[in-house]
Amino acid sequence: MPAMEQGDPRIIRAWTMYDWANSAYSLTITSAIFPIYYAAITIVDGFDKVADRFGIPADSMQSYALSLGFLIVALIAPLLSGIADSKGNKLAYLKGFCYLGAASCMGLFFFTFDHLLFGLLLFMLACVGFSGSLIFYDAFLPEIAVPADHDKVSARGYIMGYIGSVLLLIINLIMVQAPQVMGIDRLALWLGGVDAGGLAARLSFLSVGVWWALWAQIPFAALPKRTRALRKDDMNAWVRGYRELRKVWWQLAGTVRLKRYLAAFFVFNMGIQTVMYLAVAFATREIRQLDGSGNAVPIGADALIISILVIQLVAAVGAWVFTRLSTRFGNLKALRIGVAVWVGICIGAYFTHWASEFYVLAAFVGLVMGGCQSLSRSTYAKFLPETEDHASYFSFYDVSYYLGTVLGTLAYGLVNQITGDLRNTVIAIGTFFVVGSILLLRVPDRERPAVA
Repeated sequence: MPAMEQGDPRIIRAWTMYDWANSAYSLTITSAIFPIYYAAITIVDGFDKVADRFGIPADSMQSYALSLGFLIVALIAPLLSGIADSKGNKLAYLKGFCYLGAASCMGLFFFTFDHLLFGLLLFMLACVGFSGSLIFYDAFLPEIAVPADHDKVSARGYIMGYIGSVLLLIINLIMVQAPQVMGIDRLALWLGGVDAGGLAARLSFLSVGVWWALWAQIPFAALPKRTRALRKDDMNAWVRGYRELRKVWWQLAGTVRLKRYLAAFFVFNMGIQTVMYLAVAFATREIRQLDGSGNAVPIGADALIISILVIQLVAAVGAWVFTRLSTRFGNLKALRIGVAVWVGICIGAYFTHWASEFYVLAAFVGLVMGGCQSLSRSTYAKFLPETEDHASYFSFYDVSYYLGTVLGTLAYGLVNQITGDLRNTVIAIGTFFVVGSILLLRVPDRERPAVA
């Protein structure tokens, strides 16, 4: 089979459209509508219905579901990469995880408090589908783009994701905030007088699944259905991924830059992912605003959604800004700047109590979220040794990514459950960024042999 030509604009454009497709999950499900809906059905007038029934705070239950989903992905990632390498069919696995995630989002239409565990199971499976698909999506980057373009192409993907997800979120917001515009109020009456706002939220989950599956057809049509299989001995395909993971681990011992970079990434990514997935849950409990009578009340859905839109819109700019910073100063210096800003954000978050302050914080989060995520991926691709076995190296990267996310979300849930104070979770997250920043300072600008 002829090798895929690197730098083909058509294939690169199609590849970035998967970010456009799946980022609707990142925004509507993990960041915007789902957390607000989850809080609305689990906490009523300050009473935690989940804690009353299961003995676990609602916020912790949500974080544990995320942790379990990411743990599943971390455990199966090497298996999947081994199979994909032996058969050269990364695209088939990308499709499979895409459809798992999309179908799970559609299934969330049936999520109510009476079906809490079922809903959290689908929430977890959507996480598995989203995260699992990214393993194979990321592994295409070194194959479709020349090394000099990794930063630019990676940033384009993130920018497309932010734009596409905001477009769907705007539609979802119209559905939730003005259900009468789309006839959802009449549908609610026809269904027996169910709450129109809750129905609109559940229809939003359905729309995410449809959006994800449909837009994904563009990269599915353009990316090669098969790439050159690295090995033919299918009998060992099921265990090869774990062997390759072990081999990559030992190969890292012969490096300094890549090994230290992965250690730093593992730690600061714990903070980034925890903020991304659980910031709204924090805000619903800890941030206040003034109502029409001048009384302090919990932040409303409108204010939360404004902050989320601020994050998404600024994040698209942030990805571009950090690409320019990396061009001028290099990837490592740009990442060091980004992680240092994250430390400042955590300090600010601990002392943030009002919605107006939260908006400012959201702008800074957006600025560094897009930039750090994009640069983290492209920096790793740049630091890889000369190899055709991209999937195994990206599998190792993804295992680090997901295990870090497991520990971050688990720490959030445990700190909240043990201390009963969500503000203490900010201290834990800030610690991740401080340690990650220190570790980044130890990463050399150029690779050098490890000292035995």
